[in-house]
Amino acid sequence: MAIRHCFDKDVDQVLFEGNSSVKRVILNRPHKLNSLSYHMIIQMIKELKAFEADPKVKIVILKGNGKAFCAGGDVLASYTCQVAGHWSYGTNFYKKQVMLDYLVATYGKPVVAIIDGIVMGGGAGLSLQATFRIVTENTVFAMPETAIGHFADVGSSYFLSRLPGFYGEYLGLTGAKIRGAEMDVCLLETALDEVITSDTKTISEIISKFTHKSNHKQHGAYSRLEIINKCFSRTTVEEILSSLESEAETKSEKWILDAINWIKSACPTSLKISLRSIREGRTKELEQCLIQECTIVCHIVRRTVSNDFYEGVRAILLDKDKNPKWEPSKLELVTDEMVDKYFSRVDEDEMEPLQLPVRSNLVDTMRPKL
Repeated sequence: MAIRHCFDKDVDQVLFEGNSSVKRVILNRPHKLNSLSYHMIIQMIKELKAFEADPKVKIVILKGNGKAFCAGGDVLASYTCQVAGHWSYGTNFYKKQVMLDYLVATYGKPVVAIIDGIVMGGGAGLSLQATFRIVTENTVFAMPETAIGHFADVGSSYFLSRLPGFYGEYLGLTGAKIRGAEMDVCLLETALDEVITSDTKTISEIISKFTHKSNHKQHGAYSRLEIINKCFSRTTVEEILSSLESEAETKSEKWILDAINWIKSACPTSLKISLRSIREGRTKELEQCLIQECTIVCHIVRRTVSNDFYEGVRAILLDKDKNPKWEPSKLELVTDEMVDKYFSRVDEDEMEPLQLPVRSNLVDTMRPKL
């Protein structure tokens, strides 16, 4: 019963609309903040491949119904599968999710992701690989995985590591939320409906007509970059935390205290995995990042080192007592050898390494900005 729930085929979880030239892929699970189910992922892979092969289709638009673009993968459904059956259910789900992200990243036609609402985890992995990423005043982005004993995955070691300075480490370790700028989505979509070309320059010019430039350097999270670089450039999570605490002694800024509190309550092992993954991602291509992250996920779900992911999901999402018992419970107890294990090959006969298809359209639109 629980295992069938993992692959539940609710009606119309994804809608496919549009005209002959412009196709819309609409996540339609608003009551679950459009969290990705296995069935949704399979549907999208199938339809996106069909659109790519159709010469009449010139552009694909990704969006979500409701107040979220996508809050990530359906963690609870995956958790239910894993505790009821075998850890391979979780890895198979994750592999399909990565296949979808890689398909979008290497798509042969422009993909416009309209991120009008909450976007976290798997939602970020899907949308940030698009050719064009549109954020609005409703956009709330976060990577909160360390709170449930997981780590910043779904390609985040690639896209977070390419943010300015050490901003990616800040987002990946603290679960911090960032917001978008004003954008008239309805008018933009109406204009995109008239597109009859796959020329990215033409599409970019259309999008730019509806963009309101926001001075991020003067307000919000971007204005924190000097302190973020100072603290999050440290070698270890312990040193990052110590540096933040030193800043808090002279500055009473809420975001610094929030970062400290998050790191102190998040899973210590997850924090160390995330930091190493993002750091290594700076020198890797997208394919290498996705393959390495898949290996880490396999170790997490099969409990190679600890039970933290299952404990985190129980405490935060299932029982909601918000009191997970991490093991190890402190940063200093998480050894380099323990972290190394997550980055090593999975020693399991039935576990095959992630094999991404050969595709020729990958364009590196994100470069490290240190």
